[in-house]
Amino acid sequence: MRFELPDGSAREVAVRYALNAGYAGRDTAEVRHHVDELAALGVPAPNRVPTLYPLSASLVSRPGTVQVAHGQTSGEAEWALIVTPDDYLLTVACDHTDRALEVHGVAWSKQSAPDVLGDVAWRLAEIDDELDRFTLRAWVRHGEREELIQDGTLAQLLPPAYWIKELGTRLVPGTVLLSGTIPMLGGVDQFGDGWRVEMTDPRGVSSRISYRVEELAPAWD
Repeated sequence: MRFELPDGSAREVAVRYALNAGYAGRDTAEVRHHVDELAALGVPAPNRVPTLYPLSASLVSRPGTVQVAHGQTSGEAEWALIVTPDDYLLTVACDHTDRALEVHGVAWSKQSAPDVLGDVAWRLAEIDDELDRFTLRAWVRHGEREELIQDGTLAQLLPPAYWIKELGTRLVPGTVLLSGTIPMLGGVDQFGDGWRVEMTDPRGVSSRISYRVEELAPAWD
């Protein structure tokens, strides 16, 4: 995948492995509340918090359209750490997830839809001391109407440094690690026909994602 850097240069990375973090907020009480909320909806609680789901590298992409089997899927605004042979890059990500399948197993739901990455990436070493001031926002689209559904900062999530320390040599070049997400705003229908996500640094530089959601025809069974 090709990423533009804020200085005008570009980097290309061959994705070999994908990891999705979950329940990875810094506020442990808020994370536990989220686990309990999901359990009430039938979503199995994780064995440990935070948790990590290995995915097929083929799911990491930048599609204009995400095709889904039914209308109960939605995105999640996240950051993505990209491991290169000589450094780390950070970009915005959207973990599109099958909510109906999630009740049968979060790991299964993660495998059913893509991890969408942004267009701009930062060198982690150049922004590490200001990450908490990066904003992370997502909008869900219903026809011509777009609604803000997530609005926060990277200070709400465990930082890349946590995962770099925890995973050590597992983070080989070509690995993409998604951070887990921030809470959704109440009263907004997450099941739409499009998603847009932005992560913006303190200087106003943004990494962006935008895609349509297309529901496929039902199976002939």
